[in-house]
Amino acid sequence: MNRILLHSTLFWVLTVSAVTAFSNFAFCLDQKKAEAADPAKPSEAKTLAMPSAAEGKPQMTDIQRFCLNNAASAGDARAAWQAAKLVELEAQIKQRIAELDAKRAEYEEWLKKRDEALKKAEDGIVAIYSRMRPDAAALQLSAMDDMMAAMLLTRLPPRTASAILNEIEPGRAARLTNTMSGANAMSDGKKS
Repeated sequence: MNRILLHSTLFWVLTVSAVTAFSNFAFCLDQKKAEAADPAKPSEAKTLAMPSAAEGKPQMTDIQRFCLNNAASAGDARAAWQAAKLVELEAQIKQRIAELDAKRAEYEEWLKKRDEALKKAEDGIVAIYSRMRPDAAALQLSAMDDMMAAMLLTRLPPRTASAILNEIEPGRAARLTNTMSGANAMSDGKKS
């Protein structure tokens, strides 16, 4: 908690100093633009003579000296603020990556459990249909969609599957057989 408070305080101090430096720097730039736009108009700022060795050098205003003296600190403040912001963003990204990795691991575990449960359920369903009378199994398979019925029939022993297909309506039996042959070809690595 203290670390968060320290980071928060540091961030606000850097932000305030950066904003102050930027506003001073912006004021200096505005002053220079105004002087450049209308050189005939005298500056409102008081002109002070800078002691210099050469008398021919132009005199600087208070604002110009302030800008000259604070340009480096404004740049330093901006760099410090940007560095602090980058550190903060990097920490947020690392936190999000850790959260996403945890979620991915959770989903992978859930998917593994689901696949195991489906495998057990499929084995149980195949066992149930293999023990049913062919006419009762055909009635149940008629209510299923073609893909599910075909997958179930491919897992049954051939004798049981043929007895069930014998009890199904001929058009549906042909569609199921075509679907089963496509499923077998895909599982063998061939395309039909």
